Amino acid sequence: MTAGGRPAGQAESEKGGVRTALAGLTTRGRSFLAAGVAAAICAYVLGQSDLLRVGLLLAVLPLVCATVLFRTRYRVAGSRRLSPARVPAGSEARVHLRMDNVSRLPTGLLMLQDRVPYVLGPRPRFVLDRVEAGGRREVSYRVRSDLRGRYPLGPLQLRLTDPFGMCELTRSFSTYDTLTVIPRVEALPPVRLTGEAKGYGDGRNRSLALAGEDDVIPRGYRHGDDLRRVHWRSTARYGELMVRREEQPQRARCTVLLDTRGAGFRGAGPDSAFEWAVSGTASTLVHMLERGFSVRLLTDTGASVPGEGSDGFAGASQESADAAGLMMDTLAVVDHSDGAGLSRAYDVLRGGNEGLLVAFLGDLDEEQAAVVAKMRRRSGAAVAFVLDGAAWAQGPGALPSGAGEARVQMLREAGWAALMVPPGAGFADLWRQADHARAAAGPAPAAGAGNLWSMGGLS
Repeated sequence: MTAGGRPAGQAESEKGGVRTALAGLTTRGRSFLAAGVAAAICAYVLGQSDLLRVGLLLAVLPLVCATVLFRTRYRVAGSRRLSPARVPAGSEARVHLRMDNVSRLPTGLLMLQDRVPYVLGPRPRFVLDRVEAGGRREVSYRVRSDLRGRYPLGPLQLRLTDPFGMCELTRSFSTYDTLTVIPRVEALPPVRLTGEAKGYGDGRNRSLALAGEDDVIPRGYRHGDDLRRVHWRSTARYGELMVRREEQPQRARCTVLLDTRGAGFRGAGPDSAFEWAVSGTASTLVHMLERGFSVRLLTDTGASVPGEGSDGFAGASQESADAAGLMMDTLAVVDHSDGAGLSRAYDVLRGGNEGLLVAFLGDLDEEQAAVVAKMRRRSGAAVAFVLDGAAWAQGPGALPSGAGEARVQMLREAGWAALMVPPGAGFADLWRQADHARAAAGPAPAAGAGNLWSMGGLS
C-alpha cells in the first residue's frame, strides 16, 4: 500500500504568503528580529549610525532566511507502505516511508514526521540529511495497538529549515493510509461439532447435476480434466472439447452469530466480555473457512456479512481470502448496538438450512433465551457460548450467577450445546468442550448436558 504525495513546494501549507513565512520563524529568528528592531530604535534615539547598521543586519537576516525558505521549490515525492495492512490486536505492524528527490537540485536538511493516532504510539520523527538530486531515503517505524479498529496514518509532513536555524516551515502531503487492527484470532483444534450430514461436517456432500448419466450439463474442457469425462456428443455439437459435469460439491454451511447488544455486556477494554466474544467470533470464522465451510457472519441487528449474494454465505476456494478479509474488517469496527433483543437475527435464520450455528451471546433474560432456543430448530446443530456479565465484572475466578446458569440450562433443553464462558477463559479449551457437549446432547434436544464451567482444564 502506497500513499503518493504532492511535491512539497505545492503543498497546501504554501498559502498565506508572507504571513506563513513569518509564522515559521523559530525562537532564534524572533530573537534576532526583536534585537534588530531594538537596536535600530536605540540608534535613532542616540544618533549612532554604526548601531543602526548592526540593528538592520540583525532584523533583515531572519526575514531573508524566511523569504528564501518559503520560496524554495523542493520537488520531493513521498510514499508509505504498511507491512501488513491488516494486523491482529496486540501485534506490531511496520510502516515504511520513502522520500524521493525528483528535482535536479539537492535538498537541505529535512525533518520528516508522520501523524499517527495516539493509540498506536508516539508520533515518529526522522531527520534526513542532504538528499542528492534523484536520491532516495527510506526509514521505517513500528505501530501497535491492543484495541481493534481502523486507524488513519498521515498525512506525511516535511519540516524545512534554513542553515542558520532562523525559520522552519511545515509542508504536508495529502494522502492517508489506513491500518486495520482486527480481533485476536486463536488457533482452534480440529474437532467435529456436528453429528449429522445435513449440509455440513468434516466431508462434503455431493449431488448429481441432473437426473442421471444421460442427462448432464457439459462444460468446456479445462486443463487437467480427465479425458475419460469427455462428452463426445456435446463436443460434436458445439465444435469444442466438452466434458461431463456429473457432480458438484455442495459446501458445508456455518452461521456465526455475534450478540452486540449493549445491554448484554458490561465493561470495556481489551479484557472485557464483549472483546472476548468478538475474538471468539473471529477465531471461529477463520477456522471454519480453513475447513472448507461456506461461512456467514450474523449480528443481533440482522445484518449479515458478506451480504445477500449466494444466500449470504461465502467461502468458495477462489473467494475464501476475500470473504475472510471482509468479515475481519467488519469485526475490526463492530460496536455495541442499540437493540434490546435478538428477534431480527431469528428472522434471518427462519429460512432454515443454516447448517452449523455457532452463537456468542451476552446476558440473556428469559424472553431472549426463548428466542435463542427457537433458533435451534433452524439449524442442523447449534453451539452457544454464553458470557455472564456479573461474573466477568468480578474478574477471573468468579462463579457464574444463578440467572446465567438457568439460561444456559434452558438452551441445553432446547438442543443447544451451550457453555458458560468463565472470565478470561481460553477459547481453544471451550471449543473442545463444545464437541463434548454436542456428543452428550446428541442430534435431538436433550436436557442436562452437565455444568461445563470447570471442564477441560478450566478449573
